[in-house]
Amino acid sequence: MALSKVQKLAILVVIPIIVFLLPAPEGLSLIAWRLFGLYLATIVGLVLKPYGEPVILLAAVAASAAVIGNTEGAEQFVKVSQTLAGYQSGTTWLIFTAFTLSSAFVITGLGKRIAYHLIAAMGNTTLRLGYVTMFLDLLLSPATPSNTARAGGIVFPIINSVAVALGSDPETSPKKAGRYLLLNVYMVVKTTSYIFLTAMAPNALALSLMAPILGFNLNWIQWFLAASVPGLLCLFIIPFICYLIAPPEMKQVDNKEIARKGLEELGPMSFREKALAVLFVIALFCWIFADALNVNATTVALAVMVLCIVLSIVSWDDIRKNKAGWDTLIWYGGIIGMSGVLDKAGFFTWLADVLGKVLNFGDHGTIALIAILTVSVAVRYLFASGGAYVAAMVPVFATVGKVTGAPAELLTLGLLFSNSYGGSVTHYGGGPGPITFGAGYNDIKSWWIAGAVIAFGSLIIHATIGMAWWEFLFSMEWLPVAK
Repeated sequence: MALSKVQKLAILVVIPIIVFLLPAPEGLSLIAWRLFGLYLATIVGLVLKPYGEPVILLAAVAASAAVIGNTEGAEQFVKVSQTLAGYQSGTTWLIFTAFTLSSAFVITGLGKRIAYHLIAAMGNTTLRLGYVTMFLDLLLSPATPSNTARAGGIVFPIINSVAVALGSDPETSPKKAGRYLLLNVYMVVKTTSYIFLTAMAPNALALSLMAPILGFNLNWIQWFLAASVPGLLCLFIIPFICYLIAPPEMKQVDNKEIARKGLEELGPMSFREKALAVLFVIALFCWIFADALNVNATTVALAVMVLCIVLSIVSWDDIRKNKAGWDTLIWYGGIIGMSGVLDKAGFFTWLADVLGKVLNFGDHGTIALIAILTVSVAVRYLFASGGAYVAAMVPVFATVGKVTGAPAELLTLGLLFSNSYGGSVTHYGGGPGPITFGAGYNDIKSWWIAGAVIAFGSLIIHATIGMAWWEFLFSMEWLPVAK
């Protein structure tokens, strides 16, 4: 039985009240204990969703500020103003401004144009259409931090229309082509989403939450270097795996006609599309060579957003209407701020001490690492939101790894990437899932089988080839070490 909004709100109110009434555990300050009660209620709120994420986080930030201001001795650990520190974070603004590029690909039609050219070039079989989906998503992912917008706003409408053009109907002939093509859309986007820092909004959030705990951080190019070998390997295998699990009845495709009709509807390439393509290339170049150019990724994203407005690629009204971008700015800034005050109040240090007395892998830090990563994928069956999973579990996994002796660098990288591919296990593991599954072509059984194979298969690849690659990058000093 589904809970009503009143029942959900009651649960969120009761949680901090219970925590406030209980005495703080030994070794933990009163303010840290009270802030933990609010943080716990916030995480539950992100799962239950009585309101949207921004409303929940604004309420949590306000409550945290009130609690800090009215708890004796709190000023020794944390200040009221620090609850808003997440809105000063460069990663929060990087993701927000990158949403402008994301919406520009939809508004101008450039994303569709790229897709139809790829279909014309290599989509003459159903399997190759699966690889067209993969290449399209990979090309768009560096500039689209909302994988829901990328998959749902660009890739899904095109591939769904291709399935219809091939005569595949969700009711009468789903296996003809649609079941394979739509399953592949979701599995591909859950892999492209961790190859670039800016390919999925929770990437930056996960990194921000783990950095103070494990002392390890990455810039845009370091992230890509670490993700490239295991990520691209998984990405190139996925369309074939989906093909084996949900084999399409149709093998050959008249791709030239599909592409011709699609491009005909779009018309000639506009100035806005050309300008966006140039800005996209410039943004990638600056992100890759940020250190040499003495700029950071956030500065680049802000500059590109302004240029998009100046060149009339998008208008300020378009940016104001970009609900996903503003929602992300509000709730990501809020959760980073709340995590930050918890850290300053000493909560994670206390948690590490407590877990250190309970968990003991001896000198087997690698075993601890593999165990944590395996649990990080398995637990995704319980989460319908990647953001909620990151906020709830990533700090815990990072803390457990720290006290059990797991290598900090490998643990950070492993958790950063499993955050995305772990969501493959179910059809509700990420925003694009309900969209693609909702097309009606797929059944839960084949979807979950494919999800389990891809998620745990990706885990195996990351724990073997991936870790060997990361060790090589560290030996070459291309990646930083934990501080």
